[in-house]
Amino acid sequence: MTFGRDGKMERRPDRAALLIAAVLALVAVIVFWSTANAPQAAGYTVVGPKTVPYIVATCLAGLAIWTAIEGIRGDFPEREEQNHPPMIWLLGGLLIQLLTIKTIGFSLAAGIMFAATAKAFGKGPLAMTIPIGIIFSFVVWLIFAVGLQLTLPEGPVEIAVRSLVSG
Repeated sequence: MTFGRDGKMERRPDRAALLIAAVLALVAVIVFWSTANAPQAAGYTVVGPKTVPYIVATCLAGLAIWTAIEGIRGDFPEREEQNHPPMIWLLGGLLIQLLTIKTIGFSLAAGIMFAATAKAFGKGPLAMTIPIGIIFSFVVWLIFAVGLQLTLPEGPVEIAVRSLVSG
């Protein structure tokens, strides 16, 4: 909100809200388009694999419209000052995990992500949180890969354990 020449408060459109509305609308269009162009599954039921994506896209479109209206009205509350270092730690940890998961494996990549998230929340030194994250991630890998027979990316840790178990 700002003050006009006459001293009265006037509302201005919230550009951040309008940007968010545009992104929501874009995602809704992409989901609609990709669902419409997906191959049709054989069957005679009205509710099928395309139903839920259409529902999600419709909800996203509704949220985009609602956000745009509120952004034009300027009804969003004032936002707090952003604290960038935690966001950088989170995004950096996610980027490292995405770039390394196929080469160093699930346990190490997810352990690094765990440590970056802990650092973002102000917890523990990296020398302590990285090993803890690797241990937790390894337990998750064991549950999913060994217990449930699901495929997760394997690196040196997982390959060593799998060779010990099988041979």
